[in-house]
Amino acid sequence: MALQDKKSAKKWKNLTVYASLEFALTGIITAFREERNLRKHAVSAIVAIMFGFVFRISITEWLFLLLAIFLVIFGEIINSAIENVVDLASDYHFSMLAKNAKDMAAGAVLFISLYAVLVGLLIFLPKIWALIF
Repeated sequence: MALQDKKSAKKWKNLTVYASLEFALTGIITAFREERNLRKHAVSAIVAIMFGFVFRISITEWLFLLLAIFLVIFGEIINSAIENVVDLASDYHFSMLAKNAKDMAAGAVLFISLYAVLVGLLIFLPKIWALIF
């Protein structure tokens, strides 16, 4: 790497841990502001957490529930980042590669969302069933 390349690369490096944290939090806030699906997943997460308290789920159930919630939110943020980069790289012109990348990222979110639904059903369905019958 040339000396000039090293100097320009350092400009993009975060100088402090505080700066890194600030950029990360800004990214999360931006994702929540701009991504409707992320907000919908967040509302679902809040409902699931409230159900967890109402039904007094076990620590193991909490671990699986929180894992599902964090994975879905993580997936949505990554999906949004991929969509933004693909849009930037393709300059908003149609490209089959761009479409494939965006579809695959969306598919990953769908896949992990199905896991979250399965976890929710396995945890809460027996408890709701016991409450009814």
